[in-house]
Amino acid sequence: MNKRVAPAIVVLSQNSVALGRQIISVLPRAKLYGLANRTSDVDVSFTNFGETLRELFAAGTPLIGICAAGILIRTLAPLLTNKGQEPPVLAVAEDGSAVVPLLGGLSGVNDLARQIAAMLDIQAAITTTGDLRFRTALLSPPAGYHLANPEDAKKFIADLLAGAKVKLEGTASWLSESQLPIDPNGELTIQITENLGTPQPNCLVYHLEKIAAIDSETNEKQRGKLAIIGTGPGASKWMSSEVKEILNAATDLVGYKTYINLIGSLADGKHIHESDNREEEARAKMALDLAAEGKYVVVVSSGDPGIFAMATAVFEVLDRYNKPEWQNIDIQVAPGISAMQATAAAIGAPLGHDFCAISLSDILKPWEIIIQRITAAAQGDFVIAFYNPVSKERTWQLAAAKNILLQYRKPDTPVVLGRNLGRPGQVVKVITIEHLKPTDADMRTLIIVGSSQTRQMQSNHTKWVYTPRRYQT
Repeated sequence: MNKRVAPAIVVLSQNSVALGRQIISVLPRAKLYGLANRTSDVDVSFTNFGETLRELFAAGTPLIGICAAGILIRTLAPLLTNKGQEPPVLAVAEDGSAVVPLLGGLSGVNDLARQIAAMLDIQAAITTTGDLRFRTALLSPPAGYHLANPEDAKKFIADLLAGAKVKLEGTASWLSESQLPIDPNGELTIQITENLGTPQPNCLVYHLEKIAAIDSETNEKQRGKLAIIGTGPGASKWMSSEVKEILNAATDLVGYKTYINLIGSLADGKHIHESDNREEEARAKMALDLAAEGKYVVVVSSGDPGIFAMATAVFEVLDRYNKPEWQNIDIQVAPGISAMQATAAAIGAPLGHDFCAISLSDILKPWEIIIQRITAAAQGDFVIAFYNPVSKERTWQLAAAKNILLQYRKPDTPVVLGRNLGRPGQVVKVITIEHLKPTDADMRTLIIVGSSQTRQMQSNHTKWVYTPRRYQT
């Protein structure tokens, strides 16, 4: 099992929550996932069991379902293509009377099942013949060992089960203390070596792993990781399962305090490195340096990290300074729901036809460039999403943008203002360009200016704004 990925314990009823918490006592990094409206006191609530389970499985998350084995098998069946990449999946009876490994024989599911069963004072229902007979899993060696030729293991284990003896070359207590039929004259061979080479026939080769940094929890040597994630606008329900799993696995969080606060309990137990919102380059350097030390670092952005946010800042720093110690970092960008998507969804579908996004901040680009882009977008009749419209120091840019737009748009063109989407104090309102003024917005406001085609309508006493897909000239 990949010990850097926190297991997910999935429950469907409140009756299973207590057992889930009991399992967490032996798997302290695990998170309890509970079906919304049927469970409380869980770490993560979900509404769609099948979708949630498949997302977790695809992300490589070990799954412990406190439910019938059948529902797990049927739910995951469409994803079962490569047994070598399957995370552990096991079912636990609601009354704690059975622990059944289902998938992930190559990733330590039997060891995980034994660990849970020991806590419950029962026997795990292990059916893997080799594991039962030899009390070791040759296909999933413990941390620090890597099986170099897994393609030869099936025949090797079959020969062992048929009565063949095996000689051990090298030292490994997990093998010498097992019930393998070890014989210095055995026709099969297991080698423990640091040397690379071509495995010989009837031989399994285990390499001792050598990597730079040490994981503080497992003492397992690890490569540093850096994930740049988007939390979405703010509400937990808009945060993707991928992002939640990354946050569960992380050791360190880097970000603006307001954004880190958005992730709530997912920040518990992490090393927090807060910085001012304007110190993006320093934040990116800090994150890369921490990851170079072997830590699993997450840079936290709101919205989507690649839209006017921290993903670009990290790659700019990586490209500009090109430090040798940064080159081995495993980097990942995990998307989030953007502010313009959240604002559009709250009012209907104003982004239903061609649109663009423009930041009104002239801190990192000249105002002359912004004028060119607003003018081009207005001439092209794009719906425009304006980011960073007004700040304490910048109050005139929005008025200037309005003046440009009025040269190409009618005064009654709809304008949507979305503030604090998904957070306390959320406000979404619709005005027109002629009534738009700087006091309507701040840095937490996303402004969508309609095209010549954008329409307003009423349905069931609710105001909606949308841009038709068919363009009327």
